[in-house]
Amino acid sequence: MAAIALAGLLAVAGMAQTAPDSPNIVVLLADDLGYGSVSWFGGDIPTPNIDSIAAKGAGFLSGYVTAPVCNPSRPAILTGRYQQRWGKELNSQTVPPIGAPRKALPKNEVTLARALKRAGYATGAVGKWQLGMAEGYHPLDRGFEYFLGMPSGSRYVKPDWPNARIAPGHEDDGADDGTGRPRSLFLGREPLPFEEYLTDRLGRAGLDFIESHRDEPFFLYLAFHAPHGPIQTIDKYYDRFPNISDETGRIYAGMISALDDWVGAVLAALRKHGLEDNTLVFFLSDNGAAEGSDTDGRRNHPLTGHKRNLYEGGIRVPFALQWPRRLTGAVRFEHAVSSLDIVPTALAAAGLPIPAGREPDGIDLIPFLRGEQEDPPHEHLVWRSGPNAAVRSGRWKALLAGGLARLYDVERDPGETEDVSGSKPGILQELREALEAWEADKGPAREGARKVRTRFNGDRIQWHI
Repeated sequence: MAAIALAGLLAVAGMAQTAPDSPNIVVLLADDLGYGSVSWFGGDIPTPNIDSIAAKGAGFLSGYVTAPVCNPSRPAILTGRYQQRWGKELNSQTVPPIGAPRKALPKNEVTLARALKRAGYATGAVGKWQLGMAEGYHPLDRGFEYFLGMPSGSRYVKPDWPNARIAPGHEDDGADDGTGRPRSLFLGREPLPFEEYLTDRLGRAGLDFIESHRDEPFFLYLAFHAPHGPIQTIDKYYDRFPNISDETGRIYAGMISALDDWVGAVLAALRKHGLEDNTLVFFLSDNGAAEGSDTDGRRNHPLTGHKRNLYEGGIRVPFALQWPRRLTGAVRFEHAVSSLDIVPTALAAAGLPIPAGREPDGIDLIPFLRGEQEDPPHEHLVWRSGPNAAVRSGRWKALLAGGLARLYDVERDPGETEDVSGSKPGILQELREALEAWEADKGPAREGARKVRTRFNGDRIQWHI
């Protein structure tokens, strides 16, 4: 099925410029936002604006990213290719990619921004980058014409602000610790003063980009840092949750509410300028919620696991898209989809070819959402994190980790509580073989210096991050 869709894309190779009705493309990326933290997916924190994307377009009940941590996940979002193709399956703080510096995307990989810019799109990146800031790797060198954001993580407030709310253990005195966090905001290549709550500043930059380019096709990659730690907010958002008694949980809810506000502001800006109908909007998170942020055990509900592991809670995320011109009703899409699908879906929507030699591992989702293709978009999805791996096909997911082999029916049992490998040995073997076939054109598994352990269902597993 993927080959058919790719062939259709390659057939438009002669179209190198935007058509008069080329859609705008907007990718709204959250950071560490768990499946159970968005109300459309059953979460208990109101997120009406994020929910509206699924309600107007499609919500993916089984939407995945390619890694349970941010640094490997993000390059796959922007290239549509498994990051193991360049050895980037672990966080670059411990294992750098092949052929590139730490925290960088190899120069021979083509970003969605570069492909769209070549076709005449205005391109802007706002927020957390993580793919390199040195010359040749900076956002302005990777297809983006505008950048306001951070190399990686950042604080959200200054501790002396009168409206700052900081969770216990998440203080930041603002001293330069060598990580670049206190001076992490940049406009282009120049440092930018830190003067506003981070989520507000990034959201405002996204609106400014839309305002500046509303009369031409544009691609906006708006990568919020929220609700990744440190857990910090301001009174405006904190005051919305007086009934949450746990201080950390209340501040965390405020961070998610701020994120939702700015998603709503972006959607409102598109409506204001008459752009919503022909704008393809994606919303997703780069991985699941972190264990340290999950103070009430509901941030990834009903899934097991967290960021840093290959249980569903680490890799299955809130994921939705809208494009009113092509999708006219709410679609609750149950088949598994991947962040790998963003690039081919966007390029197909823009009528643009796949970059030569850099065919994506994803699929154009629109024919499936419109009912023009009835089969599942993916025969298999694969994850590998050092010595551990997982494979999903249909309702089945194999977890091959810690020397164990577990098989779960994740449609019936999304919490991965019942191992059925003993009664389904043939399915488990099929998924093992799918992993072997997937590895044939990927780099070897990497060894991570940083490791964490989990214990779920009696299984104790060490994960490389």
